Amino acid sequence: MALSRLSLRSNNPFLKPTATSLPPSTRRHVSTDTTPITIETAAPFTSHQCDAPSRSVSTSSAEILSFFRDMARMRRMEIAADSLYKAKMIRGFCHLYDGQEALAVGMEAAITRRDAIITSYRDHCTFLGRGGELVDAFSELMGRKRGCSDGKGGSMHFYKKDASFYGGHGIVGAQIPLGCGLAFAQKYSKEENVTFVLYGDGAANQGQLFEALNIAALWDLPAILVCENNHYGMGTATWRSAKSPAYFKRGDYVPGLKVDGMDVLAVKQACKFAKEHALKNGPIILEMDTYRYHGHSMSDPGSTYRTRDEVSGVRQVRDPIERVRKLLLSHDIATEKELKDMEKEVRKEVDDAVAQAKECPTPEASELFTNMYVKDCGVESFGADRKELKVTLP
Repeated sequence: MALSRLSLRSNNPFLKPTATSLPPSTRRHVSTDTTPITIETAAPFTSHQCDAPSRSVSTSSAEILSFFRDMARMRRMEIAADSLYKAKMIRGFCHLYDGQEALAVGMEAAITRRDAIITSYRDHCTFLGRGGELVDAFSELMGRKRGCSDGKGGSMHFYKKDASFYGGHGIVGAQIPLGCGLAFAQKYSKEENVTFVLYGDGAANQGQLFEALNIAALWDLPAILVCENNHYGMGTATWRSAKSPAYFKRGDYVPGLKVDGMDVLAVKQACKFAKEHALKNGPIILEMDTYRYHGHSMSDPGSTYRTRDEVSGVRQVRDPIERVRKLLLSHDIATEKELKDMEKEVRKEVDDAVAQAKECPTPEASELFTNMYVKDCGVESFGADRKELKVTLP
C-alpha cells in the first residue's frame, strides 16, 4: 500500500511534528481525523466482463484506525470462542473466521445497514460488523437467552434483522437463492439497496448457485454474489474440487471481479464498485481471495491437508490486521504503543462480554416449540401413535 498524499514523515523540518511537549490529549487527534487521503491497494483487481475499479481508494486516518480496531475485535472474539469451545461452554458446530476479518470490515465500509447480507455458517464476524453486540454473540454461542437468535440458533445461525443481516445458514449453498430472493424484494419494492450473498469456494460448485444466478441475471436483480475463497472446502483444496477455480468467471454472462480479500481497502473498493454496478446493471460476482487460520470447524485441526508452514507463511505476509498496523505506523497515523493499548482495550471488552454472557440464563424448555410455525395457526402435536395429544402449539 502506498499513501498518495504528503506523508507526515518528511525531511522538511517545518513539517515535522513539534508537539512532543504537549499533553497527549492535545498532541494527537488520530481517531477523529477525517481528512480524505488516497491509498493504493496492495494488488490489482482482475475483472471479467467489466472494467476493473481504480486501485486508488479514498479513506481517512480515522477510518483506517477503525479498521484496525474492528478487525482486532473480531480476531479476539474468535480466539475467545476457541477457548470456550475447548472448555465445552460452546457445543455443536463452531466455524471461526480469523484470517478473513478484512471481508466483514471492508464490506461494511462500502455499504449501509439497509443493504442486506446473508451468509453461510461462518457468520460471527459478519454479525459483529452489522453492529451486533459481543455479549449477544457470546450468549448465542453458549445457548443463552440473550443471544441474537434467543440462544436457539447457535454458532451457525446468527441473525440481526434490524441491520438487514439475514443470518448464517448451515446447509451448504442454501443461502444463495434466499439472498437472490432478498434482492428480488428490494427491486420489487423499488429500494436503492443491494444484497450481498456470501458463500465459500466449497459451495461454488452447487447447482443452486447457477440456478439462482440465472434468474437474478434474467431479472437484473441487485444481487452481489461474494465467493469467500479461503482455498479449502472443509479439507479439500480448490485444485482438487474445481476444474475452474477462477470463481469470479463462473457466472459466464455475469460480470465478475477477483479481489485481494486480505486487503481491507481493496474489499471496500470492490464492494463500492459492485453496489454501483448491481443497482444499474444487475448481479455481479466478487471472488475474495482470503485464508482461514483455524480448520474448517473446531472439530478440524486444519493440519492434515495443509502444513503449518503454509499457515504461518500467510500470517507473515498477508494477515489483514498486520497489514493495517504497518500502514498506520509507516504513515504516522498511530504509534506502536497506541495500537497495543487499543488491543488491550479490545481484549478487556471481549473478556467482559464473555463474563456477562456466562451469567445469562438459558431459554425455557417451552421455547423448543416457538418460532416454528405461524402464530395462532392452531397446530397440534401428537405422539407416534397419532392418538395421544402431546401439546397444542400457539
